[in-house]
Amino acid sequence: MPRFHCPADLAPGVEIELPAGAARHVQVLRMQPGEAITLFHGGADGPGGEFDAAITHMSRSTVRVQVGAHHATEREAPRAVHLLAGITANERMDWLVEKATELGVASITPLLAERSVLKLKGERADKKLAHWQAVAVAACEQCGRNRVPLIHPAASLADRLRAAPQGSGRLLLSLRPGTQPLRAAAPGHGALTFLSGPEGGLTSAEEDLALAHGFAPVTLGMRVLRAETAPLAALAALTLE
Repeated sequence: MPRFHCPADLAPGVEIELPAGAARHVQVLRMQPGEAITLFHGGADGPGGEFDAAITHMSRSTVRVQVGAHHATEREAPRAVHLLAGITANERMDWLVEKATELGVASITPLLAERSVLKLKGERADKKLAHWQAVAVAACEQCGRNRVPLIHPAASLADRLRAAPQGSGRLLLSLRPGTQPLRAAAPGHGALTFLSGPEGGLTSAEEDLALAHGFAPVTLGMRVLRAETAPLAALAALTLE
């Protein structure tokens, strides 16, 4: 059954107008009044779970639905992993956001690291943030998640290190000597903040700064993975049951 993100006041029995994005999707699918869909709010302050719904009205610009039963279904990862990821070039960052969402990431912070190819500021940064958040929404619609991970505004490494979630373990993907295997450094199911660099990795100075902020260096093994592959491999190891 088609699933749509709908950050509205969802409750059984109410009739609502779908947001523009969801309405366009319904129209592209050529759905008709009477057909069933699934809605989810997706926000941390929303009702959670998902709702049955039926299309009641369609026009060129609007789609209205009758909200049905609520199902307290969640498909979140067993641990919250907050990803700090160096911004990668071109479509690779889109791919990273999409796949990290599918793997259960709790939040993503795009980092403006020294070796980041893409530099963002002002209106361009705002547009990229909105685009990446939309990528995360679409990934949730596809994979079945009912909680959309928050994509934070792009920020410098120093700023985000100071603002990293408190009370969570802190891990840094690193090639320097003395690293631990990822699984050995992150037993159990406690929340984690995971830091990974852009193409070319973090500089020595950036890694030193992360270590000074309590990050422990970890490794994924003997192979050197691409900047968009490495954090996904780590997420898979940390979040898949």
